[in-house]
Amino acid sequence: MTGRLEGQVALITGGASGIGEATVRMFVSEGARVVIADIQDERGGQIAEELSEAAIFQHTNVAREDSIAAAVDLAISEFGRLDCLFANAGIIGAMGPIDEIPAEEFDATMAINLRGVFLCMKHAARVMKPQKSGTILATTSIAALQGGLGPHVYAAAKIALIGLTKNVAAELVSQGIRVNCIAPGNMATEMIAGLVTGEPDKVAEIESAIAAGSPIPGRAGQASDIAHAAVYLASDAAAFVNGHTLVVDAGLTTGSGQSMPLFANYSPMVREAGRRGLPED
Repeated sequence: MTGRLEGQVALITGGASGIGEATVRMFVSEGARVVIADIQDERGGQIAEELSEAAIFQHTNVAREDSIAAAVDLAISEFGRLDCLFANAGIIGAMGPIDEIPAEEFDATMAINLRGVFLCMKHAARVMKPQKSGTILATTSIAALQGGLGPHVYAAAKIALIGLTKNVAAELVSQGIRVNCIAPGNMATEMIAGLVTGEPDKVAEIESAIAAGSPIPGRAGQASDIAHAAVYLASDAAAFVNGHTLVVDAGLTTGSGQSMPLFANYSPMVREAGRRGLPED
């Protein structure tokens, strides 16, 4: 299926690598024109050049409101409208025990992972409300759904994003604007490769390790899996989806793939006081 985003204009933050780059490329393949918003100038420019007239690059620091506003304004000036803003840019940020995390690192992590998304939603709404249409997407995480799956500050920001998504969705739906977020699971991306190996380009080296821990045997999460989710949420196929968190994790947060030796095989039901079998009449 192609052309699902035909005629749309999108702005994707963090669009120069990982999930963002995969989404930029998939949006273009589905007929959209895209503003690639990122701080990675060389890489972002190369992608835009490769995609020709379908994409332009704008240096964008999501921690700065004027930078986000400029990217949104560029979409309007170059393409005439903005149909989808995907607030995807994020970092792992502050790490370590709760009693050792510097307050400054907390603030810096929140500035990108939460405040930056708020600013994206703010400026998307600014131009979408007069249109009476549009979709806003954000990248949250399964660390927002289950404890122990991410650093403390990262998890706090991603939990807050789900609440922000629901609230903004409730406000803007009457204006024809839908707001949703995507919660990726363990993905084979540059960010995770950089965390594990110290070298972002070694995605292939971490893929087998991620696949080994996946609920789907031998299948690591790919950036394209999130891109597919974003295309769906931005398309008319999701016209009745609003305020939703779409989890893309192979079922990890449901317990899928985890060993359940006590419950895997049949035995008579357990009832009061540990007794077995159906209760007698």
